[in-house]
Amino acid sequence: MNRWLRRHVDAIYERVLSREISGAPTHVAVIQDGNRRYARRRGGDAHEGHRAGAKTTERVLEWCQEVGVEELTLYAFSTENFERPPEEREQLFDLLCEKLREFADADRVHENEVRIRAIGDVERLPDRVQAAIDYADRRTGQYDQFVLNVALAYGGRTQLLEAARGVAADVDAGDLEPAAIDVETIENRLYEQPVRDVDLIIRTGGDERTSNFLPWHANGNEAAVFFCTPYWPEFSKADFLRAVRTYEHREESWRRTRARRALALLGALGESDLPEARSVVERFRDSLPSAERPTEEDLREPELEGTEPVAD
Repeated sequence: MNRWLRRHVDAIYERVLSREISGAPTHVAVIQDGNRRYARRRGGDAHEGHRAGAKTTERVLEWCQEVGVEELTLYAFSTENFERPPEEREQLFDLLCEKLREFADADRVHENEVRIRAIGDVERLPDRVQAAIDYADRRTGQYDQFVLNVALAYGGRTQLLEAARGVAADVDAGDLEPAAIDVETIENRLYEQPVRDVDLIIRTGGDERTSNFLPWHANGNEAAVFFCTPYWPEFSKADFLRAVRTYEHREESWRRTRARRALALLGALGESDLPEARSVVERFRDSLPSAERPTEEDLREPELEGTEPVAD
């Protein structure tokens, strides 16, 4: 298929996918895999692949805003990446500095009020990268319409371990009661600022694993996961829309499952003291096939025997 025809077919496919999407995930997290393999396939070095991938990152940011995503987290540099060859590592650091400053100064970032921040053990990064992170934070710190998290020197297990150590230290010092430890206690120690639960994880490059990425916010929220074969520089808008559609289908399935479980509970027990189950059915009733959908009468709480309605 020639290039013109390929672009024409892709454009039609994008329009079809766009019409099928009715609701976007709030928080999308992306594992940008395949930059180096993309470069090798084209006879280039790793730096060329990373630079090509940076262009995809810019496009994905725009696509997220188009469909209504409110937070995007990019897995840009993991703790394992410190083991890469020094030359490749330094070139990647230079690119991160360049792009952080470029994004922080971009008109579209300020027009759309995008907050840029880094998550991870940033103190392990070179001073120049830390300076670029601080610059982006100062330039966009007042915004809250869209959040762009850049995961740098990031390891999910490490983040959880440090949070657990902080909680243990507070308990040992008598500043925190064990019975008072809850979800918020851990979340407040993971990052300096709140991170929303992850609704959708996207991984490019063909590997089907989530690589220890945002385990608290993704696994805890049972995030949908979309694996695809294109390398990150090749990731297209059609791929992105397919990922969003995967999230929607998973969300619809989750709603149907919850409604069916609640209906089964009501049917099995027939009790009037199951308000939570009844509430679940009422919330998700429209997600059920019409043949399974209960009526308003079915969901009405039974009146206690021997009682009369109280007149106003």
